[in-house]
Amino acid sequence: MKKTVRFLLVLLAALLLMLVFRSVGVTLFTVEGDGLSPVFTAGDRVLVNRWSYGLRVGGSESLFNYGRIGRHPIAKGDIVAFENPLDSTRNEIFICRCAALPGDSLLVDGTMTEVPSLDGCATADYYWLEALNPDNPVDSRSLGFIAEEFIIGRAVLVVYSRDPSAPLWDGWRSDRLLLPL
Repeated sequence: MKKTVRFLLVLLAALLLMLVFRSVGVTLFTVEGDGLSPVFTAGDRVLVNRWSYGLRVGGSESLFNYGRIGRHPIAKGDIVAFENPLDSTRNEIFICRCAALPGDSLLVDGTMTEVPSLDGCATADYYWLEALNPDNPVDSRSLGFIAEEFIIGRAVLVVYSRDPSAPLWDGWRSDRLLLPL
């Protein structure tokens, strides 16, 4: 009886450690579209480092104000995962490349526009995130500037890939196994 209780306690502790690690350390996301092809293909399981820009705490749906512990700047060209800024209740995650940083100027619909920043008296730092595929409707061209609060972390590795249209036992892509980004 003692061995069974001890085993269950160890199993419960391991499960809790895994949940904590996944919520504050790294997370796996599935790529569903081809917005970042050829970097990603539909069915890729991408590892996102939640600490790459500092650990997010608080936010719009929290008791605490938004902040980052151990904050690091986002760089142009980084592939970042972010939450849908227009509807956080749907729990949608998107992955795009950072094309412009706070304070940068860019041409949007024929008009020179500056990316809002805290230094420029905006309420937050914002980023212009774009998919590589111009036909992808889900990036800053449709969502607008993305506030830092919605950025989860940097995509670092394709852990594995499986063709979502293939049967369960088939469609594994061995050439995309542990592919660094």
